[in-house]
This record gives sequence, structure tokens and C-alpha cells, in this order.
Amino acid sequence: MKRTTNFKPHNVIREDRADGTILLRSAEPLSGVANTTGDWLHQWAGEAPDRIFLAERYGAGWREESYAATLEKVRAISASLLGRGLGPDTPILIMSGNGVDHGLLSLAAQYVGIPTVPVAEQYALIHGAHGRLRHAIELVRPKMAYVVDAAQYAEALALNALEGIEVIASRPGPGTTPFADLLKGDGADLDAARANVGPDSVVKLLMTSGSTSSPKAVMTTHRMMCANQAQLADAMPFLRARPPRIVDWLPWNHVFGGSHNFNMMLANGGSLYIDDGKPVQGQFERTVENLSLITGTLCFNVPVGFSMLLGALRDDAALRQRFFEDIDLVFYAGASLPQEIWQGFERMAMEVKGEVPLMTSSWGLTETAPCMMMQQEPTESSGVVGVPVGGVTAKLIPDEDMRCEVRVKGPNLMPGYFGAPGKTSEALDEEGFFITGDAMKFVDPADPNKGMKFDGRISEDFKLLTGTWVRAAQLRIDMLAALSPLAADLVITGADQDEIGVMIFPNVAELKAEGFGLQDEDGAYCCPLLLGEIHRRLATHAATGTSSSTRVARAMVLSEPASMPEGEMTAKGNLNFRKVLSRRADLLNRLYVDADPAVTTL
Repeated sequence: MKRTTNFKPHNVIREDRADGTILLRSAEPLSGVANTTGDWLHQWAGEAPDRIFLAERYGAGWREESYAATLEKVRAISASLLGRGLGPDTPILIMSGNGVDHGLLSLAAQYVGIPTVPVAEQYALIHGAHGRLRHAIELVRPKMAYVVDAAQYAEALALNALEGIEVIASRPGPGTTPFADLLKGDGADLDAARANVGPDSVVKLLMTSGSTSSPKAVMTTHRMMCANQAQLADAMPFLRARPPRIVDWLPWNHVFGGSHNFNMMLANGGSLYIDDGKPVQGQFERTVENLSLITGTLCFNVPVGFSMLLGALRDDAALRQRFFEDIDLVFYAGASLPQEIWQGFERMAMEVKGEVPLMTSSWGLTETAPCMMMQQEPTESSGVVGVPVGGVTAKLIPDEDMRCEVRVKGPNLMPGYFGAPGKTSEALDEEGFFITGDAMKFVDPADPNKGMKFDGRISEDFKLLTGTWVRAAQLRIDMLAALSPLAADLVITGADQDEIGVMIFPNVAELKAEGFGLQDEDGAYCCPLLLGEIHRRLATHAATGTSSSTRVARAMVLSEPASMPEGEMTAKGNLNFRKVLSRRADLLNRLYVDADPAVTTL
């Protein structure tokens, strides 16, 4: 199979210390780094003033903002913010999802060093999630807030926590200020204010997912974001060879969508078309409609999104042709891409353009802006996250199985958590490396240039009563593949038990399509056909030679979806495993009762 030759080979240096610790870093120097994101905006407004930077759906087409228009509006908004007395100590809370006005406000605040705090729109729109919104407000104490539609966000805007804060709305209502007012500008000395903004200015406070503790606010600087884009462009030279274009839904309150993808377009003179669809039932059709209007040179998504996209491409030859003919990169994040999805994209790419684009992933965190490792060479399978990007050093602490705890440092590492110096200190080791809590293994221990594979969160591992360690993260990935498409997600159980179990959040649409929709009086799925199918798949998995550390012996299908208000699901769509197990302790106990009719056992 012919793969792209448009890539930069890995070139890493490995240092083995006497204590067994391994240091891994790129041998390639980091190229020039911009001082601020405003430098990129000025560059492209000068070099390509009429090129589209940002666009969103408007009627049958798009509302498009060129680089020149973006700079003009950013400067006007920046002046208005300064005129209202905002500065480095007066954050702006952004409660709405992706949109052109959201993007303009964010860039304007960055332009003059005012931090923005984008939070998941679900926190404002779901009544039960308002506690998360209050937590963010109380933590960062914003002086301004933004929503796209005052009527849609009315319940959240009525919270006492927002009392006395000016609310800006693109579609205003009583008590809010029209976004259009910010475009009128102000007499503030804009250039003097911008001159005080530098690489170390904090311009974003990004909330962590809260999957292991209360969400923390990561102080994100211009240096972090600008260094990361230099690192990414060094790793992927096609970003500088021609202006990239994406049609992207990934939320801007998350570092992947809001820093990685947004800034990748801005840094390289690219175009970001906001996809107002999502990879969920009832909304993915909008994504297909958007792609019928324009496709990208790069495609970013999570595995479930790629699974849905693959199906749409199979059904639409014209869309398939448009999607692949100009594509340079297919990039997945969030979890390992199932191999059958990977291979499906490979086959279609070969059919359309005669070669496979760079299909890859990377690894990083909110605290690292985000990319720390990148698989920049073509590879034949998913799950590989590559090697450190330029300027990054990875500190690897291996165990007896050469599974390595990963710690990192580099120019894109945060200065700390906002208002939490104690948590910042706890996050760093004695050498200043950030303790990620993630684990990895070398693809080939004899050749570090083959890259590394993600191997789960160390905190998710547990022991059975037999003393056997269970690597829950990797087992979860294996079980999702084995139970696809019946399982939308699942939790691995078995701590202090003698067997491994799974609690399954079902793909409801798939269950109904297959006739597996029956539930018992307690709400658990107990259809004999469904339990029989799960039993068959678990037996097939067990027959592949699995050991007690990977053999799943019990399963229960849950009827109640994971609850965001109850903390079982983060705004990013990730399960909080501990919360699921504690909130559903009664069901967990039932899972280990042999006589329970809602449980299948091997």
C-alpha cells in the first residue's frame, strides 16, 4: 500500500540513566517561535488579507471572515475591552460553543493580554450541570461573560454567581450588551497595551476535565501556544507548504479544538470552517451537509466520529471523492482508533488518490498546550503516539515489564494552575518534570524512533484478589472493540474481586436496530438475546489466549446513560470511572452475584 512521502522522519536521542530512568528528546532543533498569537494575525492579514480565516454556517452558506477583516475586528474589540477596564486580572468567561464571534472575542482578548475562560456549553445549558459552571466562576472570578444567545442561556445568566458581571451576547436580550457594541471600538491606546503583552502573558484559563478531581484552571500563555505550533509545523512540513483548511467541530473549551486546531490554522495562514454538527445521533447529518459544501486538507476527529464518517463516505461516492482528493492528514485523538476503521480509511484513500495520507495521532494534555509527542511518520496501525516533538524532554520511569510512567517538560508546559500553587507543586517532580500519570511502552525497545504506544492511566490500574494486576485502560479499549457496536462505552471492574467484569453503556440505537431493547423492572438490560450475544463475544475474546489479567468474566448492560450533572461524564465526553462505580455501587454489587438475571457470566 502506497503511503505519503510528505513527512519528516523521527530523529530522537535516548539517554539511559544509572537509576533506570530514560530521557527521550528530539535531536531536531525547534524552529523560530512567535511571541504572541497577534503576530500571526498581523502576518497573514498582510500576506493574505482576502484569505478566509474563520467561517460558520449562515443560511444556505457560510459567514466568512478574512484575515484582514479579522484583524480589523479584533483591534476594535480589544479597544472596547480596554475601555471597559479589563486587563490581565479580569478574565472573560465564555459559556457558548464554537462560533465566529467567540473566536473574534478570544483573539481580541489575547491581543491585549486579557485571559479568556472557555467552559463547556453543557455547563450552562444543562440545569444539573450548573454546579460545574459555578465552580468555574468562583475559581476565576470573571469580570465579563459571553453567550451567543441570551434567550437560550437565560437560566444560566440568572445565576447569582454572575450578578454584577457584564454579559455580552451576539443575540442580546434584557440586561445584556450586544456583541456589535464591542465592534465600535474605544479611544484606548491599543498599541501601547499590546506592547505590554509577551510570551509569558497568560491569555487562557483552560479548565481540566475533572475526571479525577475538581476541575482546575490551567494558566495558558502565548509562549505555550506559539511554541506548540512551531513544534507541530516542524513535525508536519506540509502545514507550511500550503495553507491548511479544516471543517471542525471539536469544542474550543478543550485544548485539542481550541488551542491545537484553532491555532494551527492561524499560525499557518489556514482556514477554519466551524462544523456545527457533532458525531452523535441526530447531529451528524449536519456534519455531512457541511462536508458536502466544503472539505478540508486536514481532518481531526475522535474515534466515534471517524466511525460515523466512514459510514457516510461509504454511502456517498461524490463526498468520498471530495473528502480524499485534497487530504494531507487524518488525525484521531481521545482514544485509540479501531483497526477496522483505520483500514477502511486507508482503502478509500487508495481508491480515490492512489496513496494513503499521513494517518496518525499524538499525545499531550491541557497542561502542555497540548502536543508533547507526535507520530509524524506513517505507520500501519493505530495506537502509536510517536516521539517527543522539538524542545520537549520525556522522562520515562519503567517497571519490570518496561511499561513506563511518563513525565515531561518543554516550552509548552504550563506555568501552573490558577490560584492553586499547592496543586502546581504537587504536579511537578524534583527536576521540574510534569507528572502526567500516563503510561507508555516502546513499540520497539531497541529502536526509540519507532515511537511509543499509550498504555493507560496508572491510577486506573487495580489488583484482583489473586494479586494479579489489571491494566484497565488497555483492556477497556480491547473490550470496546470486541463489543462494537453494541457498547458505546464501558467501565472495567474487579478491584478486590476475583474476576474482571464490565459495566456497559449501550449504543441504544444499535440495540434497538438489532432487537435488543428489552429491560427488566429495575431498568437493566436483560434481554436473553443481548446477554447471549455478549456472552458469545466474551467467550471469543477469552479463547484468544487471554490470561486472568485480561479475561472478562462478567458483564452488565446499564440502562441509565452516564450523567454529566452527577459527574459521571466530563464535558469532553469522557467517563469518570470512579464516579460511575461509586454512584452505581448497588449495580456493581449485583454484577458479582451469580444468580442475578441481568448479568452474563463465563
